[in-house]
Amino acid sequence: MSTLGKTAYVNARLLDPASQLDVKGGVLIENGKIADIGPQVTKASIGSGIEVIDVDGACLAPGLVDMLVHTGEPGNEHKETFVTLGETAAAGGVTAIASMPDTDPIIDNVAGISYIHRRARQTKSVKHFPYAAMTVQCQGKEMTELGLLSEAGAVGFTDGMNAVGDAKLLRRIMSYSRSFDLLLLQPPMHPRLSEGGLMNSGEMSTRLGLSGISAEAEVLQVMIDCRLAQATGARLHIGPISLGESAQIIRKAKVKGVRVTCSTSPHYFTLTENDVGDYRTFAKVLPPLRDAENRDAIADAVADGTIDVVASSHHPQDVDAKRLPFAQAAPGIVGLETLLALTLKLHHENKISMLDLLAKMTSNPAEILRLPVGRLSVGKAADIVIFDAGEPWRISNDQLHSKSKNSPYETLPVQGRVKHTILDGRHVYDGTKLANAA
Repeated sequence: MSTLGKTAYVNARLLDPASQLDVKGGVLIENGKIADIGPQVTKASIGSGIEVIDVDGACLAPGLVDMLVHTGEPGNEHKETFVTLGETAAAGGVTAIASMPDTDPIIDNVAGISYIHRRARQTKSVKHFPYAAMTVQCQGKEMTELGLLSEAGAVGFTDGMNAVGDAKLLRRIMSYSRSFDLLLLQPPMHPRLSEGGLMNSGEMSTRLGLSGISAEAEVLQVMIDCRLAQATGARLHIGPISLGESAQIIRKAKVKGVRVTCSTSPHYFTLTENDVGDYRTFAKVLPPLRDAENRDAIADAVADGTIDVVASSHHPQDVDAKRLPFAQAAPGIVGLETLLALTLKLHHENKISMLDLLAKMTSNPAEILRLPVGRLSVGKAADIVIFDAGEPWRISNDQLHSKSKNSPYETLPVQGRVKHTILDGRHVYDGTKLANAA
């Protein structure tokens, strides 16, 4: 397919949550940008010299924006490189990611931010926006140069999987960030209460003889974060949350005017602690998988709007890191490629409309990150996903494009398949074929 000049995609269900667009029509792309969009763009209306692609009624939406992504590079390229990260993102319909700073070395200085930007420009298969560490070396002891890192291009600040547990330091970071209106991200795990924990605390962990992570470890951290954000006026994002009680706390904080948003990931509304089964390390994640009641509560919080974002929490781990006793195995699953299909489950179960669901993977994360992505609009970059929402398929770990294959969803039947992913007007994925975007 052509990647230059003009291309029109017609006979599509156009879906743009930012403008509440849901109509049959088409999109005209010229020189990497959207030149026209709407029901007026049809095969009959397109002039000569323009490539016309009939998508046969498939959904055409903004490319997905994933704001919780871990990458192996730099330092752990055997788990994931920027090239393989871009490939699995493209296969999942994801055109923009925000990546965690807990790499090797930690992204806590301007040189690290510059490296991420340089490598992202070289790979060209996904738009890559880096977070910087909130504290030096993600150790929770000393605040980084937030202002300088923001000027260098950091879209937010987080210590990755480590919450800043020192409340005095966290308040100081929040107060400072408020001066620059910076975004802070906190995982919902109190460092001391979750220390040494391996899975959800309860009957299952007792039966398996594994140390548990209590609900209080998440709830207490969420309460502290929301209270300090209220006191300082900081802009805070919490995620991924795994408990219905966490959603309740955040819902009440929003009513009070606290500048807080939150996210979850598909495994928290599709899996439970029972999926750990017989010490299945592929189901070891942080926060841990919870019980069925909390799984359903998280799904409800996505549907009612309390949860603003559904993100993948993509965390590639190689075979050597997972094929270990459960206590020693690394936490995390790959999720970029399965994000859309797993999340569509909530729509297929009639819990949420298609536009509201897509907003949580497009316009909402883009708005939180303040990025010019996640919407279909004339003059904007043509970052697009085309997918068949009803097409059934089975997840196969061997066929995932990530360098690591640590998914707990092997053989799971799902509905919703990406047909095309377009980045700045270029095809980076067509069905099962990846473009050479490196």
